[in-house]
Amino acid sequence: QVQLVESGGGLVQAGGSLRLSCAASGRTFSSYAMGWFRQAPGKEREFVAAISRSGGSTSYADSVKGRFTISRDNAKNTVALQMNSLKPEDTAVYYCAADPSIRLGVSASVYDYWGQGTQVTVSS
Repeated sequence: QVQLVESGGGLVQAGGSLRLSCAASGRTFSSYAMGWFRQAPGKEREFVAAISRSGGSTSYADSVKGRFTISRDNAKNTVALQMNSLKPEDTAVYYCAADPSIRLGVSASVYDYWGQGTQVTVSS
């Protein structure tokens, strides 16, 4: 089992940057593919980015490709989401999630563990 805690959210102006971090408990962090999802008010939770166990493979939603970068540090049990060129439509609660399989899942249903979320608000 793994516990996840996100941090780094906040209020930023459009065009600005934020870096989200997710800290994982346990000694098997490198056994999990990791993902970031987001959920805006009144909308479904949507995929943002995923990274493989080793960090060698990544996947991004089209809406964030070229602006967001996912990375992980298995020695520190952390996964990060660097968000640049933020837009008001990026406003949402952002969640990190862990998947014990080898896939880069884009569906929330394949992730077994979730953090509590961190709010990101982008003002225009």
